Amino acid sequence: MLNGVMLVWFIFAAISVVFVVWDSITNAPTSWIQRMAWILVVVYTGVVGLILYLLTCRRPFPGGHDAFTRATWKQSVNSEMHCLAGDATGIVIAASIVPFFGLTNGWDATIEYIAGFICGLFIFQALMMLGMYQGKYLRAVRKTFFAETVSMNIVMGGMIPTMLILASLWPESEDPSKATFWFRMSLASIVGGVIAYPINYWLVKNHLKHGCMTLPGKDGPAPCLGFCSPEANHDANIKPTVPMSTPSTQPGHEGHGMIMRSLPIALSCIWIVGTFLFLLLAILVANHFVPLKF
Repeated sequence: MLNGVMLVWFIFAAISVVFVVWDSITNAPTSWIQRMAWILVVVYTGVVGLILYLLTCRRPFPGGHDAFTRATWKQSVNSEMHCLAGDATGIVIAASIVPFFGLTNGWDATIEYIAGFICGLFIFQALMMLGMYQGKYLRAVRKTFFAETVSMNIVMGGMIPTMLILASLWPESEDPSKATFWFRMSLASIVGGVIAYPINYWLVKNHLKHGCMTLPGKDGPAPCLGFCSPEANHDANIKPTVPMSTPSTQPGHEGHGMIMRSLPIALSCIWIVGTFLFLLLAILVANHFVPLKF
């Protein structure tokens, strides 16, 4: 039964990936990192990722990308895809390596968390935001740390327990050469994405995390897309590479005007600690079913 389900899953996943790769090359007025994020998400989540891509990101016609992605819920899905792609990629890489060291499941989960954080923050968040911070990579890392951390902790709060529980049910799924390994990664990615959506919606709606960015000039006028940080106004030596726009006041456009904000340090710390506690609680729940060993 499981083999039949996996066969169907992988067939539709392959079709989904081929379509998104083709569409990213021929029809996507977005940055290369955003296209890469969607491709990876569809690799991990199959037809589920394809449906989200069609609903929230795919340009319906030339010149229509801005309007199509305007709604805050669509912006939030696109925003989360960077986090999910980076986190899942780091986890998959780590999960493919750690079995060779014969570590216990507690150490496996710890290494996978670290790998997901590194890949998510330093590649899929910081690189994505380089244009917004005038090509200053360290500034991009610093400014995306809060959003990536709180989002990633919630993603991990869904992924890690799912991976641990499924690994106990399918012991062979810890072997990256087995189909069950990739099926387990897919299910964990879907669970993590679903659980992390509310926090990403809140982050985007409050301009604490970027949404979907249409490249200026690639799909007609692209207003309010945040390729220049307002910080440029405070640094006389840095000149914006793209004229900075102001947030749109159109209904439903509140997530699309991406002049980024930041929370006070104390409040940011509270949010980060809170999401770490959520992750810890999720792991403790998983520990009830699958004891963690260090």
